Amino acid sequence: MAKGHRSQIKRERNENKDLRPSAKLSYARMSVQKACFVLDAIRGKDAETALGILTYSPRYASRVIKKLLESAVANAENNNNKSRGDLYVAECFANKAPTMKRIRPRAQGRAYRIEKRMSHITVILDEK
Repeated sequence: MAKGHRSQIKRERNENKDLRPSAKLSYARMSVQKACFVLDAIRGKDAETALGILTYSPRYASRVIKKLLESAVANAENNNNKSRGDLYVAECFANKAPTMKRIRPRAQGRAYRIEKRMSHITVILDEK
């Protein structure tokens, strides 16, 4: 249990807040493993190069992550007054989200479970 007044606790929590520009997509309809293939390709690259990689990648996840990266760049420009040329992908990761469970009828009255996995994808930018 935290000690101190409520405002003091909130102040301490906000001091530890990450101020780097970022964008987060919750409940993306793709598995973490498939999203991570694309995220590994852009991690550490500058924003323009990462957008180029995502534009020509054939995977479904690349279209979703490209939109997310564009959002993070726009956040950096509008909210943090940072120039587009100085930005690079400092962190990007996908976390597991709830799984939708569906049933597939099979022979002799059996039912197989189909798991439609989801993920939470985060892209964090930083200046060089």
